[in-house]
Amino acid sequence: MRFTYSDGQVVRVNIPDRQALLAEIDARMTQGRGFALATLNVDHLERLGHDQQFRRAYAAQDLVVADGNPVVWLSRLAGRPVQLVPGSELVVPLAALAAYHDVSVALIGGNEDSMRLAAGRLAAGHPGLRIAMQAVPGFPFDPDGDEAGALIEAIGRSGAGLCLLGLGAPRQERFAIRARQALPHVGFASIGAGLDFISGQQTRAPRAFRRAKMEWLWRMASNPRRLAGRYARGFLILPGHALRALALRRQD
Repeated sequence: MRFTYSDGQVVRVNIPDRQALLAEIDARMTQGRGFALATLNVDHLERLGHDQQFRRAYAAQDLVVADGNPVVWLSRLAGRPVQLVPGSELVVPLAALAAYHDVSVALIGGNEDSMRLAAGRLAAGHPGLRIAMQAVPGFPFDPDGDEAGALIEAIGRSGAGLCLLGLGAPRQERFAIRARQALPHVGFASIGAGLDFISGQQTRAPRAFRRAKMEWLWRMASNPRRLAGRYARGFLILPGHALRALALRRQD
């Protein structure tokens, strides 16, 4: 599945499912090769339409999965089906792979308490897992600024081979590409609120909502002031993307 933009940038969902993603990361850890992983959702799709820097960062990601049912539905319309791979559900399996390969982990997020709690729970759940560093950059974090450069140097000094980024879009995806270029042996996974779910500072939608593919509704009801506008903008772009997906299908 791919999304093509007028400036020539192409964003590809190039990993079809969770099993393929974990197999690819397992192989990269075995070989000492880094990566940049992004999890595409409708909010990202809406931002990609008007944020050129974000498009460039997304187009440069090594691994992209579908983190949203609308992205999955669009892939089916295009005749290039992929499965749902929520970024919030990747923290634990990535930590398990890191522990297995003896790869130390850096946690980068927006809340000190959340980072501390997440680090403790991940270490307790994965014997042998080494948390090399925890960092909470200033807000608003500039992925192109001096603080980001210092953070990249700190990650390099820490010896971490996997960096879990909970900085929010578009900052985490842009930082991942800059850091990936400087530290090609490190994997950078943009997992949004994944660390906050591990720490317990955020709560996922009940299973019934997730099964009904209505997690977005539960989240919006939990924080309407922050999320209502975001989801509305996301829904508005879907008809156009659906038409482009059908056109992509007809090209085959």
